[in-house]
Amino acid sequence: MLRVLQVVTYMGRGGLETMIMNYYRNIDRNKIQFDFLVHRQEEAAYDKEILSLGGHIYHMPVLNPFSKAYFKSLDNFFKEHKYDIVHSHLDCMSAYPLKIAKKNGVSVRIAHSHSKSQDKNLKYPIKLFSKRLIPKYATHLFACGKEAGDWMFNGKPYTIINNAIDANKYKYNSDIEKEVRAELGISQNVKIIGHVGRFNPPKNHSFIIDVFNSVHTKSRDTKLVLVGSGDGQQAIEDKVKSLGLSDAVLFLGSRGDVNRVLQAMDVFLFPSLYEGLPLSIIEAQAAGLPCIISDNVPGECIKTDRVFRYSLSEPVDFWADKIFEALKVDKKDTLSEIVASGFDIKENSRKLEDFYTSFGYGD
Repeated sequence: MLRVLQVVTYMGRGGLETMIMNYYRNIDRNKIQFDFLVHRQEEAAYDKEILSLGGHIYHMPVLNPFSKAYFKSLDNFFKEHKYDIVHSHLDCMSAYPLKIAKKNGVSVRIAHSHSKSQDKNLKYPIKLFSKRLIPKYATHLFACGKEAGDWMFNGKPYTIINNAIDANKYKYNSDIEKEVRAELGISQNVKIIGHVGRFNPPKNHSFIIDVFNSVHTKSRDTKLVLVGSGDGQQAIEDKVKSLGLSDAVLFLGSRGDVNRVLQAMDVFLFPSLYEGLPLSIIEAQAAGLPCIISDNVPGECIKTDRVFRYSLSEPVDFWADKIFEALKVDKKDTLSEIVASGFDIKENSRKLEDFYTSFGYGD
């Protein structure tokens, strides 16, 4: 059996982690197993499932390119655990585990870009330096989309690996919509604006609250549902409280049933500052939702006629008005459109499986 090492920060319920799990669940695990090298010590949301599927989880210290101890830990790991394929999902910082993997004779070393950023948005100059090192240590370059690949790899050729989903799980179902609304205590006449994403700066949660505040001022029969967790959540909760919106905003935390929660929403709001090709937009479209997104989100994510892109330079009230327009768009079954667009996991997992096995490694 071929064991492929997936290098990540940790396996929480974020977009890239969910994408990896979608592939892991659907790949032929009689041929290929995933192991995970994580850079956190605490247990993450997907850890138990990984172990149940036959994967191993190994823990590293927090990645620090200036730490000799970190590189020594990496070196010891690759000396002790032999892999033929290492697939790193650390964006710019993938250079460092791939460097040590190369030193220890790993033949196939994949750097995978999951985000399009901007130089001004990079907190540390080391990231700009690090991304220039990736072609030196990676044998293959993957990206979730064209903009993410162009930004990360500076003109080097790369392969797009779709952020694929099990589209059938997200198919619009009015019965599930009623169930979830009942679970959340939200009546059928209330319009739900929803968002799925980690509470970190790129997701622009503060702007989401400002837009919803405008929406709710114009119509009290509205609620905002936020799915996700993260370091920035408390600041957003404080802002919601200060605006007197606590009864109208639901913080659902990290959920393992996003496919169900999406069914209850009427509009999906996603005004990110930057993105690669977000899994959540594909999921929202698969659920038949109209989606209001920023023009910083790559147009590659638009797979149905339900996505509307606007500039963040437009005022909050403009965005609120666009939400009211989107609320007039009926939800519908878009399963065939998602499958036709190439974002269903069944076909994509076979493609990744063929790539991994093409090198002739494993039993």
